[in-house]
Amino acid sequence: MARSLNKVQKQISKKRGGKLNALHENSRDAKRLRRAGAREEKLARLMDAAVKANQIYVDRVAWFKSALQGSTGALTDEEMQLLTQSFIDREDDELAEAKQQRRPGRPPTKLEEKITQRKEAEEREFRAGLWVPELRNDESREKVERWAGEWGGLNTLDFVRVVKSGGIKPSSFPPKALS
Repeated sequence: MARSLNKVQKQISKKRGGKLNALHENSRDAKRLRRAGAREEKLARLMDAAVKANQIYVDRVAWFKSALQGSTGALTDEEMQLLTQSFIDREDDELAEAKQQRRPGRPPTKLEEKITQRKEAEEREFRAGLWVPELRNDESREKVERWAGEWGGLNTLDFVRVVKSGGIKPSSFPPKALS
């Protein structure tokens, strides 16, 4: 039995001689069309949610890739710590500007709340181990520099978890809990 909307429409139009509009509201074929349409909408919603969830990690690796431009060689552990902290602080200027533009006594704007929440979440993750690309050896660094900027290409990169207290632990892709 066909499951996609296009196939269901095609089967029904063949059966009805090309007249898809001549369906009774509660006929079997109309119900098949509604189910197939609902299934397609559900799949589209799930795909959008997955893409949105993955975009956080794509943006993170893209930031680290852009931060590497203009420098060469592998990074030390201290440089990884500093780079990770600067990643977390990347929107501080924008946050300060938004706070300055706000009149005294007014509640924070949506932009301020969004930046603050993101920063707090990244700080919490940093305390436990922030998931970042491995940049401490030349081979891994070259992989990051060659990365095309897509989720599908992240599986070729090496990753580590940088802990605020100073440790760096190996990690895996995709990021799960504290892998």
